[in-house]
Amino acid sequence: MMGQMSTILMGFADTLMVGRYGTSELAAAGFVNNVFGLLIIGGMGFSYGLTPVVGALMGEGREHAVAGKLKNGLLSCCMVGLLLMSLACILLVALPWLGLPEDLLPLMRPYLFVLLLSLLPQMAFNAYKQFSDAIQDTTTPMWIMLVSNVFNVVGNVLLIFGLCGFPEMGLLGAGLSTLMSRLVQLALMMGVFHLTRRYKFYPEDFSSSSLSFTDQKELHRLGWPVALQMGMEAASFSFSAVYVGWLGAMALAAHQVMIIISQFFFMLYYGMSAAVAVRVSFYRGEGELGQTRQVAFAGLHLCWFIALCLGVPLFLLRDVAGMLFTGDAEVVGLVAAITIPFLIFQFGDSLQCTYANALRGMARVKAMVWIAFIAYILISLPLGYVFGFVCGWGLVGIWMAFPFGLTSAGLLYYKEFRRWN
Repeated sequence: MMGQMSTILMGFADTLMVGRYGTSELAAAGFVNNVFGLLIIGGMGFSYGLTPVVGALMGEGREHAVAGKLKNGLLSCCMVGLLLMSLACILLVALPWLGLPEDLLPLMRPYLFVLLLSLLPQMAFNAYKQFSDAIQDTTTPMWIMLVSNVFNVVGNVLLIFGLCGFPEMGLLGAGLSTLMSRLVQLALMMGVFHLTRRYKFYPEDFSSSSLSFTDQKELHRLGWPVALQMGMEAASFSFSAVYVGWLGAMALAAHQVMIIISQFFFMLYYGMSAAVAVRVSFYRGEGELGQTRQVAFAGLHLCWFIALCLGVPLFLLRDVAGMLFTGDAEVVGLVAAITIPFLIFQFGDSLQCTYANALRGMARVKAMVWIAFIAYILISLPLGYVFGFVCGWGLVGIWMAFPFGLTSAGLLYYKEFRRWN
C-alpha cells in the first residue's frame, strides 16, 4: 500500500505546491496530469502482467527462472514506454484543438513535454517493482519510492518558488523535479538489484538469461489487457477533464484537487489489491484454487475498511479539504460539492480494484478489456456528459457518472472471477 501510494505522491506534492503558486498553474497542472495520468496508469497496468508470471513460478518453487522474466519484462516495458512517449507527443500537438482556455496553453505545453520525458524511466522502474512485489519483497521498492518522493518535494521547493539561488520556474519546475525524481528511483532500484547481495542469486540469473520471443509474447498477452483495462478506467476520469475544461479554469482546478484525493484512495485500494494478486498467483502456482477465493474476499473486506476509515473524516471535513491545495474560495466550494459523488463510488472502486487484481493473479485478463469498455467507455463517459450538460448539473454531474461506471465494473469483475473459481 505504501509503495502504491508513493506512485501518486509526486502528483500530490506537485498539486499542493503548484496550487500555492497560482490558480492558473493549478488548473493547467490539473488538465495535464489528468490526461497524462492515463498514459502513466496504462503503462503501469502493462507492467502488472509480470506479476502473475513471476508469482506462479515462485509458487512452483522455480526461483532461478524468474530473473529471466524480469529481463524480458524490462524490454517489453521499455518498448511500451516508447509508444506512450509517442502518444504524449500527439497530445502535445493537439492541445490547441481541445477547447481549453487559451491562457493556460503556454503553461501546459512545457510541463507536458518534460513529463513525457519521464515515461521511459518510469516504465523501466515499473518492471523492477513488479518483479520485487511478485517475489514478495514489497519493502525495497516502497523505500526507494519514498526516497524519490522526498527528492521531488525538495526539487519542487527549489524550482517552483526559486529558492536557494535556483530560478523561479513555476509549473515547469514541478515537471523538472518529477523527471529527476523518476530517474533517481530507477537508478536506486537498479543499484539495489544489480549491485547488492539483497537479491541473492537473481543478478547472476539475470545476466545468464536470454531474451525470448516466447516470454515476450506471454508478457504482452498478459500485459496489454491489464493496460487497456486500467487505461479505460483512467480514461473515464482523464477524458472527463475535457468536459471540465469547458466549464472553465475554476472547475479544472477543483477537478484536479479531487482527482489527487481520489488517487490517494485508489492507490491504497490498489496496494491492498496488488497483495491479493501476488497471493492469488502464488496459490495458483501451488494449485490451491480454494485459497484464491479466500484471499480475494479478505482483500475486499480490508479495502472496504480502508474506505470507511478515510471516507468518514473526508465527509466531515469536506468544506475545508480544498484549502490544503488553494486559497481560492470558489475552488474550495467546488471541491466540497464533488466530495459527495466521490464518496458514493468508494464501494464500487474497492470492489473493482480487488477483483480486477484477483483476475490478474489468476492470469485471466482477457475479459477485463470488454468489462472495462462497457463500464468506463459506454456507461461512465456518456453519463458524465448527460449529467453535466444535458441535466445542467455542471461539475457535480460529471462526477456523479463515476459511481455508475466503477460499480458496474466491480460487479462484472466479481462475476468473471467466480466463473474461474
